[in-house]
Amino acid sequence: MDIVIPLFERFEPLDAIGPYEILAHVPGAKVRFVAPEPGRITDVLGSLTVDVPTRYSEVEACDVLLVPGGGGVRDLLDDQRFLDWLCQLHTTTRFTTSVCTGGLLLAAAGLLDGLTAATHWGTAEEIEGYGAAYTPERVVRHGRIITSAGVSSGIDMALRLAALLADETTAQAIQLYTEYDPQPPFDSGSVAKASPAVLERARTLG
Repeated sequence: MDIVIPLFERFEPLDAIGPYEILAHVPGAKVRFVAPEPGRITDVLGSLTVDVPTRYSEVEACDVLLVPGGGGVRDLLDDQRFLDWLCQLHTTTRFTTSVCTGGLLLAAAGLLDGLTAATHWGTAEEIEGYGAAYTPERVVRHGRIITSAGVSSGIDMALRLAALLADETTAQAIQLYTEYDPQPPFDSGSVAKASPAVLERARTLG
């Protein structure tokens, strides 16, 4: 089972690494990272680098495509070669998925036309400009297309995907192994729950 995660300069680390941690435990799965060019890719925070040996254009098919977000998404929204590659891979996948602003790339490629979709709350209007209908749901599935909201929601999405690729017992076992039992100290993890002061501060972090 071939699971492909494209990385790019200034990717959001948890968007990619969170789902990678989950999906790498799916029986028979092989998760691999690809990039515009082979070499070191640096995350949006500037400290994490990943050595990616494979150019994305070398990959012509996969079982699962998982597109993360991050500041570098902006450089790819007008990269027709990359968007065409997403479309090409989508014709071969069992599931095409996104985390956070990775949903913008699926939308820009035309894969979310007319569909409700999740993305980071800060880009709700932007994804609608590409033909999708934003929803604040954490994970949204339309057949073999699955989108998820900001950053940490990729873990939730990956667990649902693990159940689809294997079974619910396996997905729950992965959840237990990774001890994913969220108990956040604050109840401010969505726009609906956050105070105006928290929302204002959060807008300065991206």
